[in-house]
Amino acid sequence: MQQRTIAGILGAGTITFFLTYNEWTYFGFVLILSFFTQREFYSLIREDAEDPLIRWGLFNGVLLNVISFFVSRGDLPTKSYLLFFALLGIVFISELYRRSSNPFENIAFTILGVFYVAMPLSLLHFSAYSTGSFSPQISIGFFLLLWAGDTGAYFAGKYFGKHKLFQRISPNKTWEGVAGGIVLSLAIAHIMSIYFSDIEYWKWYVMAIIIPAAGTYGDLIESMLKRSLMVKDSGNLIPGHGGLLDRFDGLLLAAPFSTFFLMFF
Repeated sequence: MQQRTIAGILGAGTITFFLTYNEWTYFGFVLILSFFTQREFYSLIREDAEDPLIRWGLFNGVLLNVISFFVSRGDLPTKSYLLFFALLGIVFISELYRRSSNPFENIAFTILGVFYVAMPLSLLHFSAYSTGSFSPQISIGFFLLLWAGDTGAYFAGKYFGKHKLFQRISPNKTWEGVAGGIVLSLAIAHIMSIYFSDIEYWKWYVMAIIIPAAGTYGDLIESMLKRSLMVKDSGNLIPGHGGLLDRFDGLLLAAPFSTFFLMFF
């Protein structure tokens, strides 16, 4: 627990700096996080004797992230995504030359890595620029609500958890934990609604429900992945937390839902 707490505090401080210093440090952080999380996903898949096209998958993940950033800034037109889809087709062509016994499994896992990891992280750019210019408040607010949901769920589940949420996938998760995560997120949202003015105050409260709720399912999905691969952690990069997928699994589902909310409301 001590190791987990220290790593969490140091990590949160570092992430906060990069997300709020300026738009380029924010972009660099999201791009690096996307790259190494996607690579971790491919490493897990390879341990199960699959053989995704890692280089092409990472290339397309980076390309998607870069295009999304500049489209959200207004520097590129939306049709720039056509380049991403065109180059994604090279994955199919490359597999022709590998003579693999499971070519379409390799293609499927390669593309899954792009859309499971890189796509949600790319959507964060549209949230950060949803007001028309870069908003450090929105970029850090998303992560604060995500962390609050995780922290509240952990302690509420530990001390009050009795009713299992999804025992087949994650035996330790409880409904009380989910409720605790949402309650703590709402408390953080209340504070942000007072000091953060880039979006209307009520949107923070809605996001405080969307992010921990979707994040819980993101966590369950990653647990389902690890169970199918029979591994405990996705990696050991973060002391006490496991790998990047372990730490940011909730983000991969929370980002699309929160971005949709901010862009359409």
